[in-house]
Amino acid sequence: MQSIILWISYIVGSITFIIGLKQLSHPETARRGNLVAAAGMTIAILATMLFYKDENGNHLHNFGWIFGGIIIGSVVGWMAAKRVKMTAMPQMVSLFNGMGGACAAIISIIEYPHMAIMHEWNIVAVTLAGLLIGGTSFAGSMIAFGKLNGNIGDKVFPAQTIINLLLLIATIGVGIYLTLLPDTNMTVLLIMALMTLTYGVMFVLPIGGADMPVVISLLNSFTGVAAACAGFIYQNQIMLTGGILVGSAGTILTILMCRAMNRSLLNVIIGNFGGKAKGAAGEKEKGTVKEISLSDAAVLLSYSKKVMVVPGYGLAVAQAQHTVHELEKTLEDKGVEVKYAIHPVAGRMPGHMNVLLAEADVPYEKLLEMENANDEFPTADAVIVVGANDVVNPAAKTDPSSPIYGMPILDVEQAHNVIVMKRSMNPGYAGIENQLFYEPKTRMLFGDAKATLQKLVSEVKAN
Repeated sequence: MQSIILWISYIVGSITFIIGLKQLSHPETARRGNLVAAAGMTIAILATMLFYKDENGNHLHNFGWIFGGIIIGSVVGWMAAKRVKMTAMPQMVSLFNGMGGACAAIISIIEYPHMAIMHEWNIVAVTLAGLLIGGTSFAGSMIAFGKLNGNIGDKVFPAQTIINLLLLIATIGVGIYLTLLPDTNMTVLLIMALMTLTYGVMFVLPIGGADMPVVISLLNSFTGVAAACAGFIYQNQIMLTGGILVGSAGTILTILMCRAMNRSLLNVIIGNFGGKAKGAAGEKEKGTVKEISLSDAAVLLSYSKKVMVVPGYGLAVAQAQHTVHELEKTLEDKGVEVKYAIHPVAGRMPGHMNVLLAEADVPYEKLLEMENANDEFPTADAVIVVGANDVVNPAAKTDPSSPIYGMPILDVEQAHNVIVMKRSMNPGYAGIENQLFYEPKTRMLFGDAKATLQKLVSEVKAN
C-alpha cells in the first residue's frame, strides 16, 4: 500500500512539473507555475520520507540531516531571492543552476562504488555521465557567474579549442575505462572528477559577448540531464521526469536562441563571440553623433502617433523599468501608441527583458518579439533605445568583417526618428562600436537611464 501511495505521489509531482513548465511560458501565469511545481516537489519529498523503502525494506531514518538541509537551503534561497537586484538575476540563475549540477556530480561520486560492485555497465555508464555532465555544469556555471558579475574576463589561449577538445576526449576515455573495468578504488574516479571540473572551466572561459545567454541556457540543460542521470541511478521517477523536462526545455531554448542569432551551437561554443571584438571592423565612425535635448525629445514623443521602446541591459542596470512604464502610460494618455521591441538575447539571460518589464506591470501584449517588432518599425514615428546596444547595431547586416555579422537585429533604423539613451559612447557587450549612433535619424540622449527617463516624463507631461 505504501509503495502505491509513493508511486501516485510521484505521478502527481510529475504532472505538476509539466503544468508548471507550461505556465512558465507566459508572464501572467509564471508565478503560479512556479508555485504549482514547488507544491508537486513538496508532495514528492514528503512522500519519499514517509513511504520510501530500500531493497531491504528499511525506511529513511536520517531525518535530521534531511530537514537540516531543507531548512538551510530554503532560508539561504529565500534570502538570496529577496535581496537580489534584477541586474544580478543572471548571476543568481547561474549560481543556482551550478548548485544543481554539483548535486548531480556528488551523487555520481558517492554512488559509483556501489554501482561498480553490481557490474552492470549501463548503470555505471549513466553514473559516470552524471558526473561528467553535472561537473561540467557546475564549473561552467561558476565561471559564467564570475563573468556576469564582472570578476572574470574573457580568456582566450592559443589552440584553446583543440585543448578543450582533447581534454573532453580524455575525460570521456577515463569514463569508458571506469565503465568497462569498474573499480571501487576512488582515485581514478576523483581524477575524472577533476578533469570534468577543468573542462567546465575551460569550456566557458573564452565565451563572452552576446553568447552568454545561450551558454546559460545550455548549462541549464546540462544540469537537467545530470539530474535525469541521478533519477536513473536511484530509479526515481520524479527525479527522472524533472531532469528530462529541464534538460529538454533548456536544449530547445538553446536551439531557438542560436537560431535567433543566426549561428550554430558549435559556432557559439568555439567562436568566442564578443570575446575579442575590440579593434574589429565596425569601430570606425560613420558620421557625426548628434544629441537631442530633453525638451526636444519630449516634443517629438508627445506628437508621435506610434512610439517603440527597445530595452537593453542598461535599463536593468539603472532599474528604470518602472520609469519607462510611467513614460509609456504618460504617452498613451496623450493618444500615442506605445509598444516594446524585445530581442531574444537582450540582457544577460534568456527572457531577461520580459521578466524586467513584467516586474513593472507592463502588459504582456505590448511586448513584441523581434520578427513582429521589425514589421512595425517602418510605421513608428519614434524609437527609444534604452540601454540596448549590440541588438540594434546595423553592422550585423552591413559589415561582413564585424564579429556580429549575420546576427538578426532589431531594425530600429527604419523608424522615422531614433532616440538612443546611454550613459556614454562606450561599446556594448560585444565590444564594438554601434553604427546606429552615427545614422542621420539618430539622436543621442546621454545620462543615467532612470534619471533621464524621469525628467523626460516630466517634460512630456508639461507639453
